[in-house]
Amino acid sequence: MLSPNTDNRRLFKWRPVHGVMIAIALMAPLLLTAWLGGAEALQRVKHFPLSLLVLMLALAFTCWNLNAARLRLMLGGRAGPLGQRGALGIELASKFALCATPGGSGGPATLLLLLAQRGFPAAKGAGVFLVDQGCDLLFFIAMLSGLVLFSLVSDTQWPHQALVQWALVGLALVAALVSIVMGFLPRLLRSRSLKAPWPSRYRRRWLVRRLLRCRYALKITLSLPRTTLLAMMLLTTAHWLMRYSLLYLAVLGVGGHADWMWTFLTQMLAMAASQFSFLPGGAGAAEVGVGGLLLPLMERDQAAAAVLVWRLVSYHLYLAAGAPLFILYSYRLLRRSPTA
Repeated sequence: MLSPNTDNRRLFKWRPVHGVMIAIALMAPLLLTAWLGGAEALQRVKHFPLSLLVLMLALAFTCWNLNAARLRLMLGGRAGPLGQRGALGIELASKFALCATPGGSGGPATLLLLLAQRGFPAAKGAGVFLVDQGCDLLFFIAMLSGLVLFSLVSDTQWPHQALVQWALVGLALVAALVSIVMGFLPRLLRSRSLKAPWPSRYRRRWLVRRLLRCRYALKITLSLPRTTLLAMMLLTTAHWLMRYSLLYLAVLGVGGHADWMWTFLTQMLAMAASQFSFLPGGAGAAEVGVGGLLLPLMERDQAAAAVLVWRLVSYHLYLAAGAPLFILYSYRLLRRSPTA
C-alpha cells in the first residue's frame, strides 16, 4: 500500500501535458479576442484606462484577503496558529491549483493537503471545505432569487432571462441534495442497498470513516458562534460582490454599457458552464460564454476586449500570484518526504 508521502509526490509530480494545457489556457483569451474582435479589440485593450485597471487589481487583492480571513474563521484555531499571512498563502496556492487544473480539481486537494501539513486531517478539512462551498452556494441562491424577483417586477429587458431561472433551480437542487446526503449520512451508510462487491471491505471502511469525520467536522464548524457564522457569510458576500464586479469594470473600460446585475449573472452562468471545459480554469468555455452573453448589449470588439481584460485580472493574475507559493509549498513538502 502507498504511504502518504508517496501520494504527496504523485500529487505534485509534473508532466509535460500539464504545461501544454496551461499554455493553451493562457493563450485562449488572447486568441479568442483576436478572432472575435480583431485589431479593434486589441486597440481597446491597449487604451484601457489605467485607473480602472488599478481598481480591478485592488479588488482582486482584497478578494484574496477576504477569503483568507474566512478560512481562519472556519478553522477556528483547529489547524494551529494561523495568521492572515499564512492563510493568504494557503488561499493563493489553492487558487493556483484550482486555476491550473481541469475543472478546478486540484484546488480542493491542495487545500486539504496544506491543512493536513498543519495537523488538520484531510477528512476534517473536507468538512471545512463543504462549509466554504455552502457559504458560496447560499450567497448565489440568495442573489439569484433576488435577481429573478427583480426581473419579474421591473422592466429589465435582459437577454436569456430563462437561463437565470433555470440556474436558480439548479443551485437549489444542489443545495438540497448535499444537505440531505450529509443529514442522513449515517443511515445511508448502514443501508444494505448501498453494499456492493466494489470497493473492498477495507476500502469501504476507509471511506466510511472519512465521510463520518467529514460530517463531524461539518457539524463542529456549523456549531461555531452565530457571530462567527455571520462574519463568514458577510465575508463571502463581500468577496463575490467584488469579484463579480470585475467584468462590469472591464466593460466600462472598453466603452461598453451593461447593467452591473447582468454582468454578475453573465459571470455566474459562464463560470458554471466552464466546469465542462477540459482546459485549466475553464479556458475557452469561460471566454465564449461571457462573450456570447455580452454580445447582445455591445459591439463585438467591445465584448472581446472586455473579456480579455476580465480574464487577465480574474484568471491570469491568480496564476501569477499563486504560482510562487504553490512551488514553495511543493518544495517544502517534497523535501520532507523520503526518497525511498
